[in-house]
Amino acid sequence: MGELRVSGHQARGLRAEIRENLLHALRDGRDPWPGLHGFTDTVLPQLERALIAGHDVVLLGERGQGKTRLLRTLLGLLDEWTPVIEGAELGEHPYEPITHASQRRAAELGDELPISWRHRDERYAEKLATPDTSVADLIGDVDPIKVAEGRRLSDVETIHFGLIPRSHRGIVAINELPDLAERIQVAMLNVMEERDIQIRGYVLRLPLDVLIVASANPEDYTNRGRIITPLKDRFGAQIRTHYPVELGDEVAVIAQEAHLVATVPPTLVEILARFTRELRGSAAVDQRSGVSARLSIAGAETVAAAALRRATTQHEDEAVARVIDLAAALEVSRGKVEFESGEEGREDEILGYLLRMATAATAREHLHGIDLDSLVAAVEAGALITTGEHVTAKEFLAGLPSLPDSAYAEVCARLGANTDGERAAAIELALEGLYLARRISKDSDGDETVYG
Repeated sequence: MGELRVSGHQARGLRAEIRENLLHALRDGRDPWPGLHGFTDTVLPQLERALIAGHDVVLLGERGQGKTRLLRTLLGLLDEWTPVIEGAELGEHPYEPITHASQRRAAELGDELPISWRHRDERYAEKLATPDTSVADLIGDVDPIKVAEGRRLSDVETIHFGLIPRSHRGIVAINELPDLAERIQVAMLNVMEERDIQIRGYVLRLPLDVLIVASANPEDYTNRGRIITPLKDRFGAQIRTHYPVELGDEVAVIAQEAHLVATVPPTLVEILARFTRELRGSAAVDQRSGVSARLSIAGAETVAAAALRRATTQHEDEAVARVIDLAAALEVSRGKVEFESGEEGREDEILGYLLRMATAATAREHLHGIDLDSLVAAVEAGALITTGEHVTAKEFLAGLPSLPDSAYAEVCARLGANTDGERAAAIELALEGLYLARRISKDSDGDETVYG
């Protein structure tokens, strides 16, 4: 510790550390919230004000709105390395020991008190609240092993500290806070306000320096529990999250989070983003439960998997998703959407209809102004265009009718399609757009789809 003092190191409280690091990032124009989309003008300013004020924070929002992701980015506002008393149970700063054991060591060793360095990753603790979470898990309890070693029950050093005290000088994130039993929430009251710990008759005054952040679904939806009023009052800020407002943010979330095993053209990603937004606006869907961003992410991953499976079975050189692969996304959608009670039995019909709406909107957006009359005329003259699970990109392109103009080239150029797989995906989107505009027909038997 003596060497630390000579170096000029100054101790900072946790809230001051977060505040100064946040202000430094904002002053330098750095984004302190990497990987978050759609919150720039709404959620993030509120959160920044709360952190600058030094408040504990609870995020309220439906599932899949990025609450946990947002909480985890708080880690980046901590110093990369911080000194702690070596071997201290609560990771106290060498200048400010708070437990009896650390205070005794500091008094005995003085400047010879050994220190170690803790990385910011070790200063963030996350707990998923479950009904079986106990006071001992969060706050602490008497450790029977320490008692068996000969200590008296009256000795405060018999206490085994829980998650919150062990996160001293760090951040504790509690996901799904209403799931905590009310008596457990009561146990948090003193920790958050008075900063003391009450365990089985002990009242242990510890100046804990902990930032508590939590997430919860809105109480009007969560039937499993609620945040008790006194605990809600202890949180300095309650911030409502939301789904992305702009389509571009929805697409950015999919592109960032989805792990794709094959190429999925941007237009198909956009269709999945629009599909998710259609679900959020549908009267047939229970909007109180929300439609998670995980739906479109899982949909994109499934579409990529369908393309890779087809490329493998048909011995294609490249795996590129096409419109026919979107049907696979419907399969993963069923378990992620809650419908209104009156829609029972119509779930597949509703999902299919909304996917067609999203596909039509995307085709209009990207292909407007391209003259496809020659393609429609060829189809009306009897040309049949076949695609499907067992039709490769080369076979699909070879089966297209010859046109007197460059309509195919214009479609591919507009969508940035260069390879055979990408060209097949682009032209298939144009055909689907014509079908949805009722300019051509389509017949599908599952494995094979024929435009005619």
